[in-house]
Amino acid sequence: MSGLISSVFSSPIFTWWNSATFGTRLFTSRKGVKVGEDDQGNLYYRERDGERRWVIYRNGPNEASRVPPEWHAWLHYTVDVPPSEQPPVTKKWEKPHKPNLTGTDGAYVPGGSLLAGAKRAASTSDYEAWRP
Repeated sequence: MSGLISSVFSSPIFTWWNSATFGTRLFTSRKGVKVGEDDQGNLYYRERDGERRWVIYRNGPNEASRVPPEWHAWLHYTVDVPPSEQPPVTKKWEKPHKPNLTGTDGAYVPGGSLLAGAKRAASTSDYEAWRP
């Protein structure tokens, strides 16, 4: 029985971390206008009167760092025109957007870290402890 309860309460109807909740889906279907989609599959909406803007995360966790910079600017009213209508000019030196991987299996782990399973390099003899 506890497995049934945990599976029910982990569904998107009750939790925001599994995608949009039922309330968000209902609000989006009634008042939202789809504006665009990014390369990760996230969907961007605005209210019919243009007052509110929001994102529905897909194909991954609800993580704000998954929003590319051009969509972030639109969501926070820095630009008025969404990137789907007016793509930003990209420089040749710009790298593609990459979400923050901290706390995931893809996180950066430096050499010598306990998480990397490595051992710290042996100390050299140039260090001398302070003695009062």
